[in-house]
Amino acid sequence: MQSALLLKRQLAELKRSPVDGFSAGLVDDENIYKWEVLVMGPPDTLYEGGFFKAQLDFPKDYPQQPPKMKFISEIWHPNIHTDGNVCISILHDPGDDRYGYEKPEERWLPVHTVETILLSVISMLADPNFESPANVDAAKMQRENLPEFKKRVAACVRKSQEE
Repeated sequence: MQSALLLKRQLAELKRSPVDGFSAGLVDDENIYKWEVLVMGPPDTLYEGGFFKAQLDFPKDYPQQPPKMKFISEIWHPNIHTDGNVCISILHDPGDDRYGYEKPEERWLPVHTVETILLSVISMLADPNFESPANVDAAKMQRENLPEFKKRVAACVRKSQEE
């Protein structure tokens, strides 16, 4: 399958030239479609010092369709659902947004790679999108009670360091 060959190439490239901020590998050497990633909290953000585990699940028709990304580590963020699923434009199905929030070019495009996905997630940690939060409670808390939000994020960072 083309998707398996492409994913093998992307994995080999990441091993050959690691990117600051994350590491990635396979959950099981027999399944190229399920990856485990470790996202380091970006410097100068509330998430700094955190080591957040996540999984990427790629569809068989990758790169025509985006993977799904889910944090396994607890993380409190406006653009991450409470179950860990990441809500970021480039992971949304390609084409028009039925709600009108996103332009087609902001959504999934087959040119995206694991590297561009994870760099976008790191950027999202540093700069949340409040216009369409996945975790409304986190977005509201960050806007209305920043000290409490910071405390909640700090607890997630500490917990990620212990895992």
